[in-house]
Amino acid sequence: MTPFQMSRRVEFGDTDMAGIMHFSNFFRFMEAAETAFLRDRGLTVSWREGGSKLGFPRVSAACDYQKPAAFEDVLTITVAVEKLGRKSVSYRFDFANQRGEPVAVGRVTAVLCRTAAPDQIESLEIPPEIRAKLEA
Repeated sequence: MTPFQMSRRVEFGDTDMAGIMHFSNFFRFMEAAETAFLRDRGLTVSWREGGSKLGFPRVSAACDYQKPAAFEDVLTITVAVEKLGRKSVSYRFDFANQRGEPVAVGRVTAVLCRTAAPDQIESLEIPPEIRAKLEA
């Protein structure tokens, strides 16, 4: 599977008082990278089909930090599909700074779901056409 890359600058609002990117913002960056990855493959994270809302809600998220990211750093985020299950997709996010130094490794697992009503969510098998785009 071909990895996808995007760059994003650490803004002042992403940092704490020491000018270091707050740990929680790595999750925001991962979500932005996932959305860009899906868009690049002609997909999206949430859509309507046949009167139902479909999407890939997250069921697991983790991040291991190796080096601080600071205000004004430009991070390259590499997205790779680590595992494609029957109903779920697991991503790996490798963060590197502008010097190519590893900063963090994140992982997110999302499950394809359909929402027919606000309190009715069911998981679905990933259709072949979506699977093919995720594997591209």
